[in-house]
Amino acid sequence: MSNIQQKFHDELIPPNTTGKSERFFDRFMFNMHPNNANAPSVIMGYGHYPSRNVADGYAIISLPKQQRNVRFSTELNDTRGDGAGPLRFKCIEANKSWQLTLRANPTGVEYDVIWRARTPYWLDVVQLKNANVAPTNFEHLVQSGRYQGWIKIDGQQQSVDDWYGQRDRSRGMRTMRGGQGLHVWCQAQFEDKSIGFLLVESRDGARILLEGAVLTEDGRVDNVVEGQHRLIFNDLDLIGGVVEIVTESGSHYTIEADASAGGGLMAGAGYGGHHGKVRGKDYIEHDIYPLDGSVTQRTVDTSLTDRLTCFRCDGKVGYGIFEFALSRSTSYRYQATLS
Repeated sequence: MSNIQQKFHDELIPPNTTGKSERFFDRFMFNMHPNNANAPSVIMGYGHYPSRNVADGYAIISLPKQQRNVRFSTELNDTRGDGAGPLRFKCIEANKSWQLTLRANPTGVEYDVIWRARTPYWLDVVQLKNANVAPTNFEHLVQSGRYQGWIKIDGQQQSVDDWYGQRDRSRGMRTMRGGQGLHVWCQAQFEDKSIGFLLVESRDGARILLEGAVLTEDGRVDNVVEGQHRLIFNDLDLIGGVVEIVTESGSHYTIEADASAGGGLMAGAGYGGHHGKVRGKDYIEHDIYPLDGSVTQRTVDTSLTDRLTCFRCDGKVGYGIFEFALSRSTSYRYQATLS
């Protein structure tokens, strides 16, 4: 694991790109939430799959009593490279600022926002061997920022100025099938820094992947070298817990997480294996998940969840997204690595 010191090509590859593998993708994900643990929490994403001539994306909005989802797809060569369906975007300045717009759509949610970086980015290349399938090899970038602009929900508009937002950019070939027990992508936003890492374990508890960094507003990138966890689940749903990380500089962080807010089920964003599928021109679908216990990580097609979470570290309170997934295999039982 290392932070690659190079200028990342931030714009998505253009629609006329040729010569890429059938598995190649280029996509982004942004989250957007207030500087507290109150709804709404918004997660949006979009990607290009040139060998399949597909461009697709999604937006999910978690409210106190429901999660609203919209998913869309079209033929890549039928786009101008600036979005599809209700989502439009512009890379204003590479690695510094993006404009993101969600136009009228069946969820009743619209927004027009500008994300601006507040920290440097962290970049690595994820390379993994996979049993019986091609290896994983993709660039992975994360970066913390803040928003300006507005969001409108059922006709009621509000400002998102100074809301937090973590972005995730990835480009390459990704195949991670089977055998995973625990997946955690923790992005804790504090006033002066973002503490983020990705940790993946197999069903027998062996570590598959650990990457990430503490990114500070004064420009430092301190790579994560160790991570442990003691999490509390209600079946497959995270309630809270503690994670501890150690960085390259020798800094230790103990982070308490309260993930009781609800929502963030990434099945609503198509993460159950639907990204990059050929759907033809101008495809759109939407649904609503009631947050009353009737829709859970067992009733949808993936247990992956991006939960708006309250974090505490060194006496300070922060907020952010705690992404988690437990295997639904009956052979797996979660095991904490912290006593």
